Amino acid sequence: MANHQHVRSTFNETAAVYDQQRRKLIPCFDDFYGVAASLADSKQEAPKILDLGAGTGLFASLLVQRYPDAKLTLIDLADHMLDVARTRFGGNPNVEYVCADYTNYVAPDTYDIVISGLSIHHLPDADKAQLYKNSYVNLREGGVFINADQVLGHTPFIDERYKSDWRGKVEASGLSEAEIAAAYERTKLDRMADLASQLIWLAEAGFRDVDCVYKYFNFVVMFGRKTAE
Repeated sequence: MANHQHVRSTFNETAAVYDQQRRKLIPCFDDFYGVAASLADSKQEAPKILDLGAGTGLFASLLVQRYPDAKLTLIDLADHMLDVARTRFGGNPNVEYVCADYTNYVAPDTYDIVISGLSIHHLPDADKAQLYKNSYVNLREGGVFINADQVLGHTPFIDERYKSDWRGKVEASGLSEAEIAAAYERTKLDRMADLASQLIWLAEAGFRDVDCVYKYFNFVVMFGRKTAE
């Protein structure tokens, strides 16, 4: 719980500038979010979407472009981040905001799509695995789960290669020294797991067709669907 409160306070502090910095902090920004959004298929014209660790609502906003009548539930621990999301979505009556810890969140209803963007890597591994199980429960039959996140390299050498590539690109991004220092400080909150383990946890949760659909160093998009087939 102490780590959760640290995450909450850190992201509340950066909420106002989080979106404008994100493109510079994610070297593969367009592909990363573009691929993730393209996987959010639904036969419903107004799908119900749950966004875990929604932050400022960036990922969710891409799905609203696909499904203007979508009904969204945005859950995040940081209330200031959700304030930015409220501004983003204006008076959209189809968006619900829940300020809470989503780790053990089991929804009162089921969803067509469950998404998460750059959030689950802050959880301990046992919580990640449990969250994948909860997400499976929270989905309707035929629903999809998409996690656009960061992962640990599967060897120390690979992990350091991921980190050095990211640091080099961030330091050439045009961000100020203070902004870069703050970004480095936030990485202390990371509790990343390797990709292979997480794909196993998704399969063990019950998901079918589990895959890593996109990968750029440690930025990945994981996918699974709930089906009786």
